[in-house]
This record gives sequence, C-alpha cells and structure tokens, in this order.
Amino acid sequence: MRRLATGKMPIEVLNRTVLHMTGVPSRRLVAGPKAGVDFAAIRVPGGYMIVSSDPVTGVAEGIGSYAVNVSANDVATSGIRPQFVGSVVLLPEGSTEEDLRVVARDMDRAAKKLGISIVGGHTEVTPGLKRPIVAVTTFSFGRRFVSSDMAKEGDAILMTKTAGLEGTAVLASELGKSGRRLPATLLKRSRGLERSISVVDEAVRAFRTGSVHAMHDCTEGGVLGATYEMSLASGLGFELWENRIPVASATREMCRKLGLDPLKLIGSGSLLIATAQRNKERVRRAVRRTTLVTEVGRFTKRGRHLYTGDGRRRVVSAAPEDELWRTLARSA
Repeated sequence: MRRLATGKMPIEVLNRTVLHMTGVPSRRLVAGPKAGVDFAAIRVPGGYMIVSSDPVTGVAEGIGSYAVNVSANDVATSGIRPQFVGSVVLLPEGSTEEDLRVVARDMDRAAKKLGISIVGGHTEVTPGLKRPIVAVTTFSFGRRFVSSDMAKEGDAILMTKTAGLEGTAVLASELGKSGRRLPATLLKRSRGLERSISVVDEAVRAFRTGSVHAMHDCTEGGVLGATYEMSLASGLGFELWENRIPVASATREMCRKLGLDPLKLIGSGSLLIATAQRNKERVRRAVRRTTLVTEVGRFTKRGRHLYTGDGRRRVVSAAPEDELWRTLARSA
C-alpha cells in the first residue's frame, strides 16, 4: 500500500477514510466535517458554538504564536471573533523547562493580542519527536455565521494581504538555521511577515458588512489551494487571475531563489472572501481600514481555472502540494 506524503491529507484520502467515520450523528451539529471547511458549528442556546482544531508541525521557532494564530484564523472565517483556546504541547526528548516557557510565553502573547482566553490543555515530553508540535482547539459563540461552503456562482473573490506570508516567514526561520546561503536582509524581511499571519480583524470587519457569503484562510496549498477547497466545498468552479494576486517582495525573492510558486505556498494571514459583485466595494471599503484587499477572481458554475500571467488558462484539477513541505523535505 502506498505511503502517505508529508503534509495536509489529500481531500480524496479524507473522503475515503476520515470523513465518513464521525461517530454518533447529532441534530445540534449544523456544520460538521467536510473537506474545505475550516470549522464545525454546533447549535447552542442563543446561537452557535464555532470550533476548530489545528496543529503546527513545520516550524520550531515561534511555534506557540503560530499555533494560536492559525487556529484562531479558522474560527474567524465564520465571521465570529475567537474567544477561547485549549492546547496540546508535545516536546521532544531533551527539551528544557526554558523551551516550554518560550512556547507558553508566545502562546500567551498571541492570545492576549487577539483577546483570547487560554482555558487549559495538555503538555508532555514525547518519545520519537524531532521537533515540538503544538495542537490548538479554538472556539467561540455567535448568533450567525458563514462558512467556506456558502460561496455562490458569480461571487467576486477578494483576497487580503499578500500570498505565501506564513510560508515565507517559516522558510526564513528554518533555512536560516540550516546553513542555507540566503541574504541576511532577505531573511530579516521574510521573518517579519510572521507579524501579519492573523486574519481575525479583517474577517470580522468583512462579516459585519452583512455582504459576505463565504470566507476561507489560505493555509496549506496557498492561495491556489484555498480557492480550490472553497470551490469544491461550495460545488462551484472558479477563475483565478495570477497577475492580480499580490505577492510581497520578500516572498517573491524567496520563491525565486528556491524555485517555488508563491501561489502554492502556505499563506496564513491571507483571507479569501466571497461576495456578490454588487456588494464587493462595500466589503472592500470595510476591510481596507485594516489591511490590503484585492479582487483576484470569481466563482463560476463549473470549471476550475488559473489564468497565468502570460494569459494562458490552466485547469486546476486538484489541490496543490504545498511548497513549504517540499522545500523542507529537500533541505532535511
């Protein structure tokens, strides 16, 4: 039997295994496990509980901050501000108390910045690990929500910030320690992008306009992967316009030196927003108060296409393998 590749599980594998093994059905589960959807929604008195779990495995430096932000982003794509976090911290053998203190400190700082309470979890030193793993469950409560499977045919696709933010920062951190020769100025600029990986504020601002149909953050597979997942979950096609997708200079330089595609690089910090054409300017005005927002495509009835910078139309038949995992594997 073929071994699974490193990284996020392919959608077809999830559909064959995990997604039909979900325990006892519940009428309170309004939005349950589904490929391309960021969270679950559970009916509670007065509204809904939104909950999402995510691990951080590909980075050691700043892992506590990444873990809180990445999981909080998933909840925020509902339009509801995340409120509570539970965590599981697994440290490799040989870790020190100071190592644990750094992880806890970074989680604390990130949670305070986002207005989140850390409610508990589990911490241990685990045999066999090469690097720490932090898995976070974030949850919150609200009266209404949107999810990534609610996009509609004809919706504009708006994108916040720039492509490949998280991947650029992680590559700078990991490759900088590996002895890979990259310019010091590039490493510094790239690491600085870690400060931009939260989408909470822009997601909440967009949702409050009342004009958002769906949202999805750009995690593994980058902008291209997130658009594919969003279209698959919503039963739609898409047109994505490469020459309109903003890419930070540090990301562009990092990808050029490493031979990577920034559209396929993990991009926490960038949010996709689906909104009707007549409402896109209202959403853009609201989000622009917080960060850059760009129209990068539209959802269609069928067909998934990337229009490349040279004008060619390329069919997107599957979610792409993330460039981060491929690069880290080569440098290991």
